[in-house]
Amino acid sequence: MSEQFVADVGGTNIRLARIAADGLANIKKYICRDYASIDLVIQQYFDELPEYQFSGGCLAIACPVTGDHVAMTNHSWAFSQQALRLQLKLKDLYVINDFTAVAYSLPVLHDNQVVQIGEGTAKENGNIAVFGPGTGLGVEHITMTASGWQTLDGEGGHVDFAPIDETDILVWRYLQKKHGRASAEEVMSGRGIVNIYNALSEHRSTPTKFNNPAEITAAALSGECDTCEATLTQFCRIMGSFAGNIALNMATTGGIFIGGGIANRFTDFIQQSDFRARFEAKGIMKHYVKSIPTYLIAEPDHGLLGAAAFLKQHIVSSTK
Repeated sequence: MSEQFVADVGGTNIRLARIAADGLANIKKYICRDYASIDLVIQQYFDELPEYQFSGGCLAIACPVTGDHVAMTNHSWAFSQQALRLQLKLKDLYVINDFTAVAYSLPVLHDNQVVQIGEGTAKENGNIAVFGPGTGLGVEHITMTASGWQTLDGEGGHVDFAPIDETDILVWRYLQKKHGRASAEEVMSGRGIVNIYNALSEHRSTPTKFNNPAEITAAALSGECDTCEATLTQFCRIMGSFAGNIALNMATTGGIFIGGGIANRFTDFIQQSDFRARFEAKGIMKHYVKSIPTYLIAEPDHGLLGAAAFLKQHIVSSTK
């Protein structure tokens, strides 16, 4: 019987899984630098599962996917989609951006795979959005169409940062002076945490003891540093305002999700923060966003799940 596989390809690791009747199976992780090319590691995965014959797959990869040639941003791997499909003897091979896969995972996540922040109830098949503070700020939208779920790509992480309160204005001024422009990514990312910390330290005339987001976050959560705690507090507020703006723009009645590699490190802090208050603080449109739920993605395999959802939808549609 022919099988399908999925892969979540980052700059450091590649994780592969087989699609089984009840979800993902045979999940394995490999170190990218141990392999000269992507076909070698995928073939090794196939060789380790000789009882299965793979005929299709989907790769979710951390780089732009705009044509047949794919070149990773933070790793040396580059390949032709068509040549890779032939090398691996596959009937179907899809290559999508990793954040596209994140978006496709959202409709299939269950309650135990997310953490809800505040109130709100998702509407079935309502528009959904996800943003992910990490190295940068990824933003993706997904909407239901006559042919199934469809992502709406864009560069939402690079929109203007819109300050709401006096502390936001301090940060905005710091970024204007430093870069000549304040974008959302410069406050909602790893370096965004550092930017907020530096702006508050400058305003308070206190020395900067930390220079990376992990140290600032740890010092905030331990109560070791007041400025670090204020930084994380403002980070959560800014995320809330940004999420509320997406909700207004896209009528995201299916919910707003937070992914990325940062926010799920301090889930409890976000729950107790002003995130949801800022999400709902939309003046006369407060009623519009109040019923929209907001979630943190707690499922570590959501990239693989999204690639599987994409593959299932597209293979089914191609056989009709």
